[in-house]
Amino acid sequence: MDGKSLVIAKVELLLSEKMAMLSTLRTGIAVFTLPFSVLTILIATSSFYEIQEVGWLLVMVYTLCAALASVGSYLVFRSIKRIHILDHKIEQIKKHHKFMDQLMVE
Repeated sequence: MDGKSLVIAKVELLLSEKMAMLSTLRTGIAVFTLPFSVLTILIATSSFYEIQEVGWLLVMVYTLCAALASVGSYLVFRSIKRIHILDHKIEQIKKHHKFMDQLMVE
């Protein structure tokens, strides 16, 4: 394996990791928005139940929604941080190996 193909393989590996982080970002956004959908349904149907009768259930649902929102936020921020790191590594490779400018699309 010559030098150029090794560099290209490194960039391909970084781009595949970036693709994985983008799907983690998509999953984090979905997990983050799920509790808001549940809360919207609870608010829309609030006239059909008495809060005093189902208070313990609402506390459990709110706790679960808070946990899901926290997990979603963690996934989103973690993936954004990793994407920036991967972009920085790709930029370093492009600066060090000038032939990569011809291969990469801006």
